[in-house]
Amino acid sequence: MNELNIPRIPAFSAFLKRCATPFKMIAVTLLTLLLLIPLGMIQSVLRERLDRRNEAVTEITSKWGKDQSIVGPVLIVPYQYPIKSWKEKPTTNGGYERVEVTEMALASAYFLPAKLAIDGTVDPMRLRRGIYQAVVYSGKLDISAQFARPDFASLKIEDQNVLWDDAVVTFAIPDLRGVKETLHLQWGTNSVLLSPGCKLKSFPTGVFAKVTGLRESAGTIPARLELSLNGSGGVNFAPIGAQSSVHLSSPWPDPSFQGAFLPSERKVTPAGFDADWQLSYYGRDYAQQWTSQDSSAGLDATSAASSLFGANFLSGIDAYRNTERAIKYGMLFLALVFTAFFLFEVLSGLRIHPFQYALVGAALCLFYLGLLSLSEFISFGLSYLAASAVTTLLIWCYSVKVLKSGKRTLIIVGLLAAIYGFLYIALQLQDYSLLFGTAGLFAVLAVVIYLTRNIDWYTRDQGQPSNV
Repeated sequence: MNELNIPRIPAFSAFLKRCATPFKMIAVTLLTLLLLIPLGMIQSVLRERLDRRNEAVTEITSKWGKDQSIVGPVLIVPYQYPIKSWKEKPTTNGGYERVEVTEMALASAYFLPAKLAIDGTVDPMRLRRGIYQAVVYSGKLDISAQFARPDFASLKIEDQNVLWDDAVVTFAIPDLRGVKETLHLQWGTNSVLLSPGCKLKSFPTGVFAKVTGLRESAGTIPARLELSLNGSGGVNFAPIGAQSSVHLSSPWPDPSFQGAFLPSERKVTPAGFDADWQLSYYGRDYAQQWTSQDSSAGLDATSAASSLFGANFLSGIDAYRNTERAIKYGMLFLALVFTAFFLFEVLSGLRIHPFQYALVGAALCLFYLGLLSLSEFISFGLSYLAASAVTTLLIWCYSVKVLKSGKRTLIIVGLLAAIYGFLYIALQLQDYSLLFGTAGLFAVLAVVIYLTRNIDWYTRDQGQPSNV
């Protein structure tokens, strides 16, 4: 009976004491995972603010002018071709007989210029809607082209079937709202008015004008258009000439050259950029001439999009993008700071309650909310500095009581400063951020291994902590 009355509480208490370290590690790990919830809520706030920013930018650009891609000029000459069909023809006896008739149908032949030269100047600026801004630009483009007389013989079209007087020259321009003035095309020695409407297949908007003089032309015909337009984002061109050359200059210091071709020469300085493209028609997948009867190798919106090139005007470092990248490091922040507090418990015999861990974690989470809210009004660098300073000061003041030592508190403050500095450098590196981050984690793990190398965890759990 006495054996049945042996109290089991001391044995259970001894078990808890022996397993205190693993239980604390489990509790801190669970707390770290729980703190991912507020980090996720902050990320949802970031997405909401980003959506509002995008809506504001869309509203600004929709009224000023969207991304502009210039495709043209393209010469279009209609022609007739015979088609045979069978028709029912009434006879004299009141019946019908099938007879073969020949009718003329209408089609179009498309011709691209032998030479295309574009000289452009683009002046970007920032427009604001509330606290949000969008980069827009005003551009002046001098577009010159040389057209050879259309060679219908190579297309197997008889000259008498060509409707020379109905020929048109057309340009595809995505957003005509950005065109600031009435456009006139200089065609040979004549100046013709360009009307709204694009005559190219699958291009929704553009301008065109009827042209004359093709029948009598024996050599090349020059065409020139001075185009002033507004746009946003970037400006692009299609290399429709057998030889195409584009020169683009701007006072914008942060261009992004994009598209199928990079500049053959470029000069980018804090005062702006200057870029030149020299291209031939071998780099594209559409022909120099085709007809609507066989347009498989012709220019359309898809083939033009794959050959576009130009410059995009970036608005510098995007604060929302950097904040989003910083939040992805939130788990790492929590793990490193909690590891530091846990090591103080292990090495110095302190007892830190999970609630105290939670308060420190909450302060670390608020850093990202402060960073997001400040970056909407001031530069990302100043926002980062202010948010990290407030967070560090908050944890510093709290750690004085929790860690019960000025030296330990200074270690925590130094660790926070190192972590925030590490993250800021990683955000700025971009291309090398993964390598830099991996090297930093190896360094942190090496420090933890070094500090805990002499700890006998079993002896410590039996009530003999190691003091360092």
